[in-house]
Amino acid sequence: MESMSVSPASEPAPLAASSALDPTRLGATLVADGADFAVVAPRAHAVDLCLVETDEQGRVVSERRVGMHGPSRGAWSAHVEGVSAGQRYGYRVHGSWNPSEGLLFNPRKLLLDPYARAIDSTPRLSPSLFAHAVTPELAPTGFPLMPSELDSADDVARGVVLGAQFPVVPGPRVPMDRTVIYETHVKGMTHDMPEVPAELRGTYAGMAHPAVISHLTSLGVTTIELLPIHAGFSEAFLLQRGRTNYWGYSTLSYFAPEPAYATASARRRGPQAVLDEVRGMVSLLHEAGFEVLLDVVYNHTCESGVDGPALSLRGLDNLEYYLHANHRPAQYVDVTGTGNTVDFRSTRAVQLTLDSLRYWVTEVGVDGFRFDLAVTLGRDASEFHARHPLLIGIATDPVLQRVKLIAEPWDIGPGGWRTGEFPSPFHDWNDRYRGTVRSFWLGDAKEMSKGRHGMDLRDLATRLSGSADMFSYGEYPGGRGPLGSVNFVTAHDGFTLRDLVSYDHKHNLANGEDNRDGTDDNRSWNHGFEGPVPEGMGGGPIEVLRRRSSRNVLGTLLISAGTPMILGGDEMGRTQQGNNNSYCQDSEISWYDWELSTWQRDLIATTRFLISLREAHPVLRPTAFATGAVPEGDTVPDLAWFRASGESMDSAAWHDPGTRVVQMLRNGRPVDDQDLLVIINGTLDQVDVVLPQAHSTDWHLVWDSTWAVPRPHTSAFALARRVRRGSAPPPARHADRGWVDCRQDRPGDTTTLDPLSMRLYLSGEHLEP
Repeated sequence: MESMSVSPASEPAPLAASSALDPTRLGATLVADGADFAVVAPRAHAVDLCLVETDEQGRVVSERRVGMHGPSRGAWSAHVEGVSAGQRYGYRVHGSWNPSEGLLFNPRKLLLDPYARAIDSTPRLSPSLFAHAVTPELAPTGFPLMPSELDSADDVARGVVLGAQFPVVPGPRVPMDRTVIYETHVKGMTHDMPEVPAELRGTYAGMAHPAVISHLTSLGVTTIELLPIHAGFSEAFLLQRGRTNYWGYSTLSYFAPEPAYATASARRRGPQAVLDEVRGMVSLLHEAGFEVLLDVVYNHTCESGVDGPALSLRGLDNLEYYLHANHRPAQYVDVTGTGNTVDFRSTRAVQLTLDSLRYWVTEVGVDGFRFDLAVTLGRDASEFHARHPLLIGIATDPVLQRVKLIAEPWDIGPGGWRTGEFPSPFHDWNDRYRGTVRSFWLGDAKEMSKGRHGMDLRDLATRLSGSADMFSYGEYPGGRGPLGSVNFVTAHDGFTLRDLVSYDHKHNLANGEDNRDGTDDNRSWNHGFEGPVPEGMGGGPIEVLRRRSSRNVLGTLLISAGTPMILGGDEMGRTQQGNNNSYCQDSEISWYDWELSTWQRDLIATTRFLISLREAHPVLRPTAFATGAVPEGDTVPDLAWFRASGESMDSAAWHDPGTRVVQMLRNGRPVDDQDLLVIINGTLDQVDVVLPQAHSTDWHLVWDSTWAVPRPHTSAFALARRVRRGSAPPPARHADRGWVDCRQDRPGDTTTLDPLSMRLYLSGEHLEP
């Protein structure tokens, strides 16, 4: 063992007695008499495995350096006897220092193994983390960059060798047509949840607490999508301002879980206990019937731009892992907006991603992934290819093709918007859906309140029926179908649903960027007052409209063809105080407030009802695009559209921005269900609507967005809103059998809808001729 009071010698360590038994198996692997280690560093001159011991404060007290054999296909390996579970380790890499050629090797930096399954700490921001010399403010001391003389061992995260794992409870494998995704944050959801014990709040264990499971079960969601839990390290500029990357989109390790979300007791017991807590969370959620998806960030790492820290990939081989400008190896190409981009032309970068994904499925038990800035994963330098080797590798991998794969189909590079273009079995976040629904219910309404026009109904109809304009094409006939579209109106990035109906403008001053960050394309509407309405101001009508608009959005989302995703907290009107970019807000802005008012509990009840309605009726969740034709042996088209008058929509109506009332009729017979009638009034006026004919049945009113809570009995409401009966005589009834006139609405009846509202009907009793 050698003391770390001085920088290590610049000469490589003596070689290990032998290479790894299997040098292609990357990472640290326990074997009979010790452990094998293997790491990729193609341009290195030598690599030292460093076995370290730390004190209770995490400082390195000793280090044993072992020279590794290689390179073999760019990999270095060593077999070391006597190594057991719990061993801390890292790598020191020897090679050329030539920043103008993109070579940044510095053996004074202890580097994290990209394949480490666990880490012992989070890095501590300091000048020692940088391969180049920096000032106390972390700026380069000059150009060209000079190598740093500081040793980083005390300030970095070290990898930890892990032992055997307990089996994870298998997931439920929810069919895509029954899937309802709930996007949430491990810490934010439970940080202030009173039913969760204090020591579990904000943790993996807290996420699987019975109180959380009870809430999610009562909602009826099927699939929990967690914001990143890969171990991360916040950007230097945030840490210097006393903030962190709360969302977790600054990945340090693609294998190790983030230790900060583990309970204090697990962290005290060590990295193995942290991973056990993650796997336990997945098991408990599986036992409760939920799938677990992870939001993953493979497009970039926490090492930032060329002047960022050297924590892992940069120190191992800067040119191998990061995308550089053609003929300018000193310059990064940044299509992610973070300073660096992983270069997926590299075989080893592709392998790292695939190996990581398989690990989280097979060893941690997760049921799928949402890929952040997924276009980057399909780039061959500047160009995106839907048939990129990485995307095809994921789509055809025998493990990965069986789990849910969701792409965020854009990045900020050239040609970066690719919604609808990912290969099967990927599903795409549909930002066109988000924009259309926001525009129709909020942006247009705001414009109309000022005497201007909104948009016509064509785009809304396209989104309601599954976005065939984007998802009916692809490698296979018919494309990926409507379920290829992940429909959402709100997500972690942007306004919450409550803020969408309460603010016209973003309010991001708390982020410390002078309100310059975050999008300005919110398509929101404050309904006449910005932010919370002060008591005594007479804001009752504003609140009524805000809550109705929230229900309109939720109702639209859950009856649209496609896979719905709900932002966690929207079901109870969670606010971020107008902040539409809360990425750095580990604060009350982001944490869920569980002290609920009556109206918030009512919104939960509405969300629960709409999800249960979707689950109970296949007609609400089509698996194929409608054709508008009448199925063989039927009398009603699979999908039909009607004007307020009950007449079919024609071309003039579709192109008229003044037409803001539409009726959508879905034929339920092809799926052995009732017919569905959705009526939308997007005007600021009360309107009369004539109900269309379907299969000679009445129309049973199921839900109206003017209701604060769902109504178990709707006949009285239907009667109160009925303007007139249709012209056809009522069906004959036999008095001796107790028949009475239909209590529900019938085809041809005229009913009244309130301004900015929507209504759902299902076909009811058969009407005798």
